[in-house]
Amino acid sequence: MSTACQGCRDGEDFPVPFTMAFHPIVDLAAGEVWGYEALVRGTEGQGAGAVLSAVTEANRYVFDQACRVKAIELAGSNMPAASNARLSINFMPNAVYEPRACIRATLAAAARTQFNPHRLMFEFTENERMDDVSHVANIVAEYKRMGFLTALDDFGAGYAGLGLLARFQPDLIKLDMELIRGVEGSHARRAIVAGIVGMARELGVTVLAEGVETEAELTALRAAGITLFQGFYFAKPKVETFETREAMADKLAA
Repeated sequence: MSTACQGCRDGEDFPVPFTMAFHPIVDLAAGEVWGYEALVRGTEGQGAGAVLSAVTEANRYVFDQACRVKAIELAGSNMPAASNARLSINFMPNAVYEPRACIRATLAAAARTQFNPHRLMFEFTENERMDDVSHVANIVAEYKRMGFLTALDDFGAGYAGLGLLARFQPDLIKLDMELIRGVEGSHARRAIVAGIVGMARELGVTVLAEGVETEAELTALRAAGITLFQGFYFAKPKVETFETREAMADKLAA
């Protein structure tokens, strides 16, 4: 394993204390909680923005590593014992110097908490500036080789989505909520979603619809062939808490 990662040795502690909220991802075909996305929150109830505003070039690596460790530690101690749900962690591609070196703290946290690392998924977004697209492609490929799932978040929010999908071939794409909002009443949105689902199927990529807020949106998205969902319609993110299948039983049975 490489030891040439300068970021692994440098940097101070992240200056703002934070914790994680967890937002369930549901599989309606199976009627189960498929996973939970870890979302950063302030320890005094602040939203993600209050924490993310403190991220700089100098502490980006420290923050990225601390988020991974915090999410895994909380999952290891608080996720329902019988759950085999995945844990989805957002990562900053520009904070990963060398994939196998920079994953060491993640794997150590998983071992310490007895959390199966093959239940991890790493999300990156097309909205984040990518200094080196080839480097990001290498990260995604290396993570997949190590047995992690990868997901392209906010798909359809920017101009780069199709190019990134062709380049990276992630396991999942998460449709941006802008495409989701009001989809039931928009022929254009329904046509675009249907096109994405068909394209993803050809590529062997799973589509997850995030930001679902109404039953009407859900019905339209299910008609397009989507089975994985995330949004306030099912549950809101809860700080250091994992919403159970039982608590969402009525929505999962819909």
